[in-house]
Amino acid sequence: MVVLLPFLLGSPGFAVVDGAPFPELEPFGLLDGLPEEVIAAAKEWERHIVEVITGLPPEAEPGAVPRPEYDPQTRTVKERAAAKAAELGVGLRTVFVRRARHVEQGLWGLVDQRAVREWQATGRGDARVVQAVREALDAETQASTGTRSRLIWKVTKALEAVHGPGVVPLPGRTTFYRLIDSLSTGRHTFGSASTRRQLANRPEGPFEPTSADRPGEQVQIDSTPLDVMVLLDGGVTVRADLAIAVDVATRTICAAVLRPAGTKAVDASLLLAKMLVPEPMRPGWSQSLAMSRSLLPHASLMDIDARMEAAAKPVIVPDGVVIDGGKVFVSDTFMRACERLGISVQRARQNTPTDKAVVEATFPSINTLFTQYLAGHTGSNTDRHRQWRGRQPGV
Repeated sequence: MVVLLPFLLGSPGFAVVDGAPFPELEPFGLLDGLPEEVIAAAKEWERHIVEVITGLPPEAEPGAVPRPEYDPQTRTVKERAAAKAAELGVGLRTVFVRRARHVEQGLWGLVDQRAVREWQATGRGDARVVQAVREALDAETQASTGTRSRLIWKVTKALEAVHGPGVVPLPGRTTFYRLIDSLSTGRHTFGSASTRRQLANRPEGPFEPTSADRPGEQVQIDSTPLDVMVLLDGGVTVRADLAIAVDVATRTICAAVLRPAGTKAVDASLLLAKMLVPEPMRPGWSQSLAMSRSLLPHASLMDIDARMEAAAKPVIVPDGVVIDGGKVFVSDTFMRACERLGISVQRARQNTPTDKAVVEATFPSINTLFTQYLAGHTGSNTDRHRQWRGRQPGV
């Protein structure tokens, strides 16, 4: 009768009734990750155990004679083990236990298990409690910042709702606090809510950074309120809004539109128009900024277009722009302008600022390198500005 081996081995009535046991291999691969001093101590114990079993240490020369207290011809195993215990200053039971481990596991059985013990940040806590704490910490991301005692109450109620009251053993209060602290490390669960949500919004795992090989291949557009107060012609003090377009390949700010709070769709369209024309030289600008001082063939460019008598700002025609879900950029006005100019539009994923990381990183640079030196600087939040928002003393 011919039977396939998987069916034979999978049959409930199949068993090996006789034959030699399978040979066992020592786990040599596990020894590679241990410290050298741990392996050296295990080998030293192996030398003593081999002497107890055979009467001679492993490194004995051919023809060597056992020491009298370890001679198998005149001493029993118990006597030899007692002699080794007296020599090493340990108990007799210790020698017998290590001898049994060496017979079963070889050198691995003599390794100090404290060196290979797995450590977990959650300690020996119940897996159901650990899972409930993790779920409660995830739920705190979008909630208002609370205390650890409130989290313990939520975890307790969740465990009782799933498993029943008193079924899952809960740790003591101090241990509970320690467990929560270990699982909430780096998450700002009990700190700033904005920081907590920003950390939770980070992409999981490594991601490919935005890249472009030539100017105009990808231009990122965004707007944000500046950390500065401005005085309008009517005497009203408002916060300024800045909309910019940044070329990814050259990191050039192709165009910028500054207006009072509330960027409009027409301002976003104006960005596209300003990108396609040179920047005119304004009164008071240094001549070192003029196009005539650049490396470009200024004379031949002037023959083509007189407007090239301008500032040395590169004119970058975008092939595609990256925007977020702001109403200004998804409006019909902006989309029609991109369609008319032949510019493709790529929309970033929701709540994923890393999809347009270049322009996102430009705004903090503007705030730190420019606006913080202005008298009307407000700071990024109420914790970072003075009561008078940069006013001079006595004003």
